[in-house]
Amino acid sequence: MAVPTNPFKQALANGERQIGCWLSFAEAPAAEIMGTAGFDWLVIDGEHGPNDIRSIRDQLMALQASDSHAVVRVPVSETWILKQVLDAGAQTVLVPIIESAEQAREVVRACQYPPHGTRGVGATAARATGFGSVSEYIQTADQQICVLLQVENRAGIAALDEILTVEGVDGVFIGPADLSTDMGFQGNAAHPQVRQVIADALSRISASGKAPGILGISEEATQSYLDMGAQFLAVGIDVLLLVQSARALAAHWKAK
Repeated sequence: MAVPTNPFKQALANGERQIGCWLSFAEAPAAEIMGTAGFDWLVIDGEHGPNDIRSIRDQLMALQASDSHAVVRVPVSETWILKQVLDAGAQTVLVPIIESAEQAREVVRACQYPPHGTRGVGATAARATGFGSVSEYIQTADQQICVLLQVENRAGIAALDEILTVEGVDGVFIGPADLSTDMGFQGNAAHPQVRQVIADALSRISASGKAPGILGISEEATQSYLDMGAQFLAVGIDVLLLVQSARALAAHWKAK
């Protein structure tokens, strides 16, 4: 029995647009609720969300019945955390702050079993194999793992063309908040200089045959990124969706 096909990886390879959203609550019930909204993909945020491997696992379980594909953003590009989230059942990982082709290659190797990679062979008792029920997991897992890299500072932009030559990378995600801050604009991703760098980066990613991705948290930014050619685009953050709706509702009725 082979591992299930990764629909998100397949969609990116087919050039299909994928609309997603961020999960920052680090809670399984919130993830389950977001899984009913109709997004193509949802990011379990292990970098800035208050997650550990157990909460990541619980959110993967909560999304299992959803048509929204779970993407796990790990906190750092380290082999140990990639091994843990893959064994927990993630098929798509998003890795932050990639600054070189060698770093990109290390991420790919961490997501593949030997002899091609360095992933530890210990998933038989893990959720990824259905606790041993996926008999050909080790033989078939590599082909269904989707590797997404975040380029989000000047060093990453400078190395982008080399990063794009790394085999096994499915997509490159531009981090506008980090990039704009590193460029000296303190999180102002709408600054014309930042937008110019983002547009150029998304174009180069697309031209390389890999999928370009980004996060937009305003309608203007999101539309701009779509116009620039973003293929996998996150259009919001669950925490912001709640707080904006709640504040607007409170303000509306308190003004009566």
